[in-house]
Amino acid sequence: MTQRGEVLAALEGEVGVLIHRVRRVIVERAQAVHPELSASSYLLLGQLAEHGPLRSSTLVDTFGIDKGAVSRQIRQLVELDLVERRPDPEDGRAQLLAVTDAAREAMAEVAGQRRKLLADRLADWTEADLRELVGALARYNRSLTD
Repeated sequence: MTQRGEVLAALEGEVGVLIHRVRRVIVERAQAVHPELSASSYLLLGQLAEHGPLRSSTLVDTFGIDKGAVSRQIRQLVELDLVERRPDPEDGRAQLLAVTDAAREAMAEVAGQRRKLLADRLADWTEADLRELVGALARYNRSLTD
């Protein structure tokens, strides 16, 4: 294997560790928002919090999953009082999905706790180190975008 091949293999390994860590964090965050919240529903909740209110069809398109799966996840979010359905002012037959105030507060608290943990764990990193990592990750993600 060439040196570049070895470095690319090491990169794959580190990205694999990162993916595993991110999956664990998503599960932990979901549980912190609500003990019965699944990781996949947490991702939908995050999308709604950031870009909502949205129609469920928008979530289907965004996540590339079937309508039934989205419907089940939305049903869970509504039952847990994390999302509410509202009439769509542009189409009276359609509904918009919106994050409840309680869900927004819980998500903000969880995000704040996560940022504090990152700040603690990365306390010995300089701001330049952090900016370099952010820049490298951004470049990596741009390079792999379809």
